[in-house]
Amino acid sequence: MKNPFVIILLVGGLLLAACGAQPQEAQPLRLPMGYIPNVQYAPFYVAVERGYFAEAGFEIEFDYSFETDGVALVGAGDLPFAVVSGEQVLLGRAAGLPIVYVAAWYQEFPVAVVAMAESGIQTAADLRGARIGLPGLFGATYIGLRAMLSEAGIPEAEVVLDSIGFNQVQALAAGQQQAVVGYVNNEPVQLEAQGFDVNVLHVADYVELAANGLLTNEAMLAEHPEQVRAFVRAFLRGLADTIADPEAAYEISMKYVEGLSALDNDTQMAVLTLSIESWQAAILGYANPQAWENMHAVLLEMGLITQPLDVSAAFTNDYLPAD
Repeated sequence: MKNPFVIILLVGGLLLAACGAQPQEAQPLRLPMGYIPNVQYAPFYVAVERGYFAEAGFEIEFDYSFETDGVALVGAGDLPFAVVSGEQVLLGRAAGLPIVYVAAWYQEFPVAVVAMAESGIQTAADLRGARIGLPGLFGATYIGLRAMLSEAGIPEAEVVLDSIGFNQVQALAAGQQQAVVGYVNNEPVQLEAQGFDVNVLHVADYVELAANGLLTNEAMLAEHPEQVRAFVRAFLRGLADTIADPEAAYEISMKYVEGLSALDNDTQMAVLTLSIESWQAAILGYANPQAWENMHAVLLEMGLITQPLDVSAAFTNDYLPAD
């Protein structure tokens, strides 16, 4: 859930005509992903490989840039869609960007605190006084940690936070930190693959927070709602296929993730399996209003937004498939 470009939109072909006619040919669309190529993006790869995006009128080019870049470009109307985490939507709207989250990908906030089993850290309450390493005081890992600490009644001043970059695995393995903050489908998997016995404290076990999903802007919703529906439907078809057949999705991902076939397949399948656990829902794509209210409350408490927002304007379920 991390990482200038030009989008070529042949408007006449890409956007549905007012009469509702389908585009004759899929047109190029650059999609910011927010992280490096990874098997966790399997639903998108499946949706491309099986022609779901093409049927919707989109020829996708993945852009693995920072998610803040995607937020800015969609907010400015330079791109129609991006893949972003929930907190970035509220932060963007607080900054005046007319962005709207239109489909949930992760149903559970995918951040976790990881500690060695022998540390005795088994619950959030055990973090009081601990030295905790995380990439920095920003992003989903920081927000997830703060939310967990808040639920446990622990002020930030009662822990030691070290900004260590994306070196959580090495720092914990070397004993430099008592705990680290990462993603449930990443750092714990790597540590266990190296033979370490770890305890994993899921933020989602303590509080529901809005997680990663699809972003668009208010102009797209007002002017091209059918294109938004088509894009969401194509993604959700890829998501459903991945959940139903992870092995096939993994094979497809090899085409998009350079070197995946040379990696430890068991470890990478574990990444995908844990990811799927965070994606599953009775209604794929559904954005939980309470999770958004909770995220809003956390950001206010942290001072990352200074004035209350109209949370209902930040997300919508109106563009999910009716069937």
